[in-house]
Amino acid sequence: MSNQIDRRHFFRLAGLSAAGLGAATVLGNTPILAQDATAVPAPTADPTAIANAATEMDNLHAEGVQAFLDYIGKDPLFWNRRLEPVMDGDVKVFDIECKEVEWETTAGMVYTAMSYNGIVPGPEIRVTEGDKVRFNFTNHLNESTAIHFHGLRVPNAVDGVPFVTQPVIKVGDTATFEFTVRNSGSHMYHSHHNAAEQVTKGLLGAFIVDPKDSSNEPVVAADYTMVLNDSALGFTINGKEFPNTQPILAKLGDKIRVRYMNEGLLIHPMHLHGIPQLVIAKDGFNLPAPYLCDTLTVSPGERY
Repeated sequence: MSNQIDRRHFFRLAGLSAAGLGAATVLGNTPILAQDATAVPAPTADPTAIANAATEMDNLHAEGVQAFLDYIGKDPLFWNRRLEPVMDGDVKVFDIECKEVEWETTAGMVYTAMSYNGIVPGPEIRVTEGDKVRFNFTNHLNESTAIHFHGLRVPNAVDGVPFVTQPVIKVGDTATFEFTVRNSGSHMYHSHHNAAEQVTKGLLGAFIVDPKDSSNEPVVAADYTMVLNDSALGFTINGKEFPNTQPILAKLGDKIRVRYMNEGLLIHPMHLHGIPQLVIAKDGFNLPAPYLCDTLTVSPGERY
């Protein structure tokens, strides 16, 4: 948790000096080893200072958990950020603006983020297999960008690889992408230009495609999407850091669906305390043999 005291602060509170933490010091690049261990006084700690530091850590944890609980239901966008399309005949049209915003991940932590339509992650796109869609991306950033529909089978010309399949979207320009959605599943959309910076700063979003034939879909009480990210904006779930994340609320006996999408640069093990997870799909493909697990390892780019 970001509000834990750090190790250096703990030792300072405990009354330990840097010189007393070992039997060797370094002068320039040359280590000077103590020849006689008995000549080095053993470090002494102030029991009261140690107890106070432990109490401070406990209080910080308690404050964070209470803030998490107090925040339940306070962010209407956390679980529901779907972008409704405008119909042009039988085509679903989505207008998306790429722009910088000041984004608060948790109280007092504000970053200059890159966003789709002013939010991080960008709005959720949800359509049905076989739908015709059109996307108008307008670039209000201070640099070029590009869009990749991650996991979707799209025409090569709109696959989102700059200078290979299509040009970048220059500053101030609008680019239009139109295709028929061919495959269902949990997918993503994100920048594919300067991606290590643009995606971790917020140019990412969920793209969920419901199957045309839903007869094999599980019947659930609720459907939650967790977009995982790291690096530029810290460790976030749906653009927020603890304690400004939101809990999943469910009644005993409810069956819920959780979609994990890793848009970060790191591996994220996902664990729901005390609740086994039945893994039914990976990267948009239903598994022929679903399996139970306690902790699910989600690598960059993966969806479960």
